[in-house]
Amino acid sequence: MFYYLRVYFRLLANAVVVVHALFILFVVWGGFLVWRRRWVAAIHVPCAVWGVMIEYRGWICPLTPLENALRARAGEAGYGGGFVEHYLVPAIYPSGLTPRIQVMLGTFVLAINVLAYAVLLRRLTRGRGS
Repeated sequence: MFYYLRVYFRLLANAVVVVHALFILFVVWGGFLVWRRRWVAAIHVPCAVWGVMIEYRGWICPLTPLENALRARAGEAGYGGGFVEHYLVPAIYPSGLTPRIQVMLGTFVLAINVLAYAVLLRRLTRGRGS
């Protein structure tokens, strides 16, 4: 029975990783989804602000400690740092996450979203002017 609980917690931890990755994709690219579904902006804007603040302030997303706690319950070792630092940085920046890189990531997220919403506003104002 104990084995099944460990497997269950491992699966939950993996699910948190998937949700975390999807959340990051939504934070970065969700502004473009708003082009088709305007109501998504009510969800996306706070998420995007959160994502940028995580990077600019060097905070740890609450999903990271949740994943680590689930991994510990599964009998696995957790990890230090944040999701980006653990999963993405080794692939993108092998030397590690520095405050400068975090600011660059936050600025990238901010720029992508400013672009997405600027294009949306331009489309909306042109559509109303016609």
